[in-house]
Amino acid sequence: MTRPCLPPDPDTRAPRHAPPPRACDSHVHVFPDHARFPLSANRSFTPPEAPVENLLQMLDRLGVERGVVVHSSAYGTDTRASEAAVLAAPDRLRGVAVTDAATTQDHLRRLDRAGFCGTRLSTVVKGTASFDQLEAIAANVRPLDWHVAVHVGQSHELAALAPRLLAIGNTVVIDHIARVRADEGTASAGYQALLRLLDSGRCWVKVSALHRTSSQPFPWSDMQPLIDGIVAARPDRIVWGTDWPHVNQYDDMQNDADHLDAFARWIPDEQLRHRILVDNPAALYRF
Repeated sequence: MTRPCLPPDPDTRAPRHAPPPRACDSHVHVFPDHARFPLSANRSFTPPEAPVENLLQMLDRLGVERGVVVHSSAYGTDTRASEAAVLAAPDRLRGVAVTDAATTQDHLRRLDRAGFCGTRLSTVVKGTASFDQLEAIAANVRPLDWHVAVHVGQSHELAALAPRLLAIGNTVVIDHIARVRADEGTASAGYQALLRLLDSGRCWVKVSALHRTSSQPFPWSDMQPLIDGIVAARPDRIVWGTDWPHVNQYDDMQNDADHLDAFARWIPDEQLRHRILVDNPAALYRF
């Protein structure tokens, strides 16, 4: 039995720093009616219901026009909930699936037509394939030129995984700055592996969910050195996301405008913010 997660703050406030037109939240999840889209029995958490309508309302309040629905492990490889969400707003949303080596090409092509352009592996939660299947999954989605998103539980995992990620040939997206904690810092093995991956030109990184790896309250200022390092390395390979509706939070819940306001503090240059919020995700997610 899993503990129910807190729901997101329903009263999204307007951010202090309005995003530019065509800005993209590159990391969200959806959890529609549990009766219609049952959760997997093999899951690590029980999310609140968070349908696409609520997602779009949150984005509208932030002034963010686009979003990327990352399929949740709570459904395993049953992608129907995420697919329905992306199809509900095809001009605004794109998708990242969870697949395995047995996922058929017909299924992948259907998701591709719906607006999906990647698949995700994770060692954090049940319901996604382990990195044991990395090469097989990468080969399976390569005919569609999909990226492989990587969600590690601890940053040092990326150091061990990096040579394999470089070898697969797919574009790679590292979620949540590889979960490098502020107290680990830029000299940590995981962060240095991230920089090497960025240097390859085939890797992207998400500035998202950093409240989870910060040791400070909002605006999570201790994450600044980690931001500065990836900006110095590859400003053209960075995207941003809220991680709405913030599953696996049980004691307190931030407002989604906090994430956009923290981002504006981390990235004070307006042109660079435009690049990360608009230009980069447009290229990566095929808007």
